[in-house]
Amino acid sequence: MPDKMTYAAPYIIAIANQKGGVGKTTTAVNLATAMAATGKKTLLIDLDPQGNASTGLGIQNRVITSYDILVGRANAIQAVQPTKVPHLFLIPATVDLSGAEIELTQMDQMHYVLKQALQPILGQYDYVFIDCPPSLGLLTLNALCVATRVMVPLQCEFFALEGLSHLLKTVRRVRQKLNPELDIQGIVLTMVDRRNKLSRQVEDDVRAFMGEQVYETVIPRNIRISEAPSHGLPALLYDFHSPGARAYVYLARELIRQNDQALDQAAA
Repeated sequence: MPDKMTYAAPYIIAIANQKGGVGKTTTAVNLATAMAATGKKTLLIDLDPQGNASTGLGIQNRVITSYDILVGRANAIQAVQPTKVPHLFLIPATVDLSGAEIELTQMDQMHYVLKQALQPILGQYDYVFIDCPPSLGLLTLNALCVATRVMVPLQCEFFALEGLSHLLKTVRRVRQKLNPELDIQGIVLTMVDRRNKLSRQVEDDVRAFMGEQVYETVIPRNIRISEAPSHGLPALLYDFHSPGARAYVYLARELIRQNDQALDQAAA
């Protein structure tokens, strides 16, 4: 990974890709679960109106949601819920969040509403993950303005690099104009099938283009990952020994190692 600046606690990571169906929510749910399993106190914020991260963690009670804290109906402390996973907490989402884009445009400092809303609770966690919607609208921009890093799940398909280039341009603009602390945490290759020639070629191309910013760990195509949300469980609880679940454990370890090395370099 490239040189990093010193992180402020907690690590705040937006998981973003403007393209849907790339494993973004799956990565958010399972990486947050794996991080919590290491003993890190972890918060996952569901900022996608589809609410799939909330469903994937089996959260039925969504009376107070990310929408409520964005529009000022409730504070972040009220919105946080425990999950079935020790050390993992969630701010859930519902379809109401789809109306937040319009309401945010009418607010002062519209890019910083989420950052301001989260201030009372951020110091309570080691890691905060934000599951962004599959777009680069105001919800995603709010996530990028509170985050210090962006993690990009990237499906090994033909148009992968084209979409990645667009997202990287957005990150650069946000860093220049809205959040100078923002940078790329890393790129996670998802739905990888190394038996497939195209999948191998895309992986090689992404690694050649992005270098060490691509994680060594890849997330394989795995039916157990796909089945887990229908049971309201992350893959790590549904079938810990499945290849997909184990991959997220390895990714969490790689992420912790990456951040520890960055802190050591900054202190040297």
